[in-house]
Amino acid sequence: MSLLTAGVLSAAENTVVLNIEPSKENPRNSEGSFATLKSGRIVFYYTQFYGGGADNAPARIVCIHSDDQGRTWSQPRTVVENDGGENVMSISLLRLKSGKLAFFYLLKNSLHDCRPYIRLSADEGATWSKPVLVVPAPGYFVLNNDRVIQLSTGRLVVPAAFHRSKHDDPKNWKGFDGRGIALWYFSDDEGQTWSEAATWWAAPQHCSSGLQEPGVVELADGKLFSWARTTLGAQYGFTSADRGKTWTAPEPTSLKSPCSPASIERLPGSSDLLVVFNDHSGAFEFPKNKRTPLVTAISADNGRTWSHRKLIENDPEGWYCYTAIHFTDDAVLLAYCAGDKKVGGLNRLRLRRISLDWLKASQP
Repeated sequence: MSLLTAGVLSAAENTVVLNIEPSKENPRNSEGSFATLKSGRIVFYYTQFYGGGADNAPARIVCIHSDDQGRTWSQPRTVVENDGGENVMSISLLRLKSGKLAFFYLLKNSLHDCRPYIRLSADEGATWSKPVLVVPAPGYFVLNNDRVIQLSTGRLVVPAAFHRSKHDDPKNWKGFDGRGIALWYFSDDEGQTWSEAATWWAAPQHCSSGLQEPGVVELADGKLFSWARTTLGAQYGFTSADRGKTWTAPEPTSLKSPCSPASIERLPGSSDLLVVFNDHSGAFEFPKNKRTPLVTAISADNGRTWSHRKLIENDPEGWYCYTAIHFTDDAVLLAYCAGDKKVGGLNRLRLRRISLDWLKASQP
């Protein structure tokens, strides 16, 4: 039996189209990103682990594709074999204004060396350029999947979190500091050279998470909104009025959630924002500190308030996170970890297709 279990094909407005199940050979599949090729084909790159399910287990990057707007998917093929001391993972794909494709991923060697790289393709992903390092400084820098954006000006912006080590042993997890420091990097030459933003931020009050796994989106007025997960009961937000050079101090947003990454993008042709996150506001039942339920919501005021909340997943034993968002003509594709106690929280990868009309519709 194929490990790629297709969902039932129908005209449903909200359909699971694919579950990529863990197996003995590949115990974890997670953290991917979509792109649409000029042919209309949609590709999805994700991390395929082959030596265990831990974040530092061996893993490669593979690709599947769809020729019917995300309804059915191919078998995987390898794009980047593991050339890290531990793994390669956490992909962001972008169609650049020049027409090229950009491909970001983490190359992880140890707790002292985890940094993002970029490659470019001028032939729709058939071949990729040599990797260019985004962060020149040594250290452990987390760039989540599906996080990098290109601004209307052409600038690339990479949100990252730095984690320091307390010991000189690069394999000693007891020396890993989970408190993230939020940083941003930007490039005006398609990723060939990079600059660090003038400001960085630690959490404004003591917490075990700090500011972890930041994301960023460009608002309709040209300002940038960034956010990070915390153990303080909400996503914390930042803004930039100078295209990512400087950032305001972190403040709690109205996105009440556990310490789990939220994903936010602009709706096509609109100033409205779409968020996918674990909603712990009380709008739906939720178990404390668990990455469930998974909810979508829309903001018409640059993320200050959220409406049109829709329940996507609600298994109280589920574990839903690391969502990639990709728009087609009339739908949005979501790819996210959808594990549970049986298979492990991060080990099953789920692709879902949702009509934009259903997302935008008011609750009955």
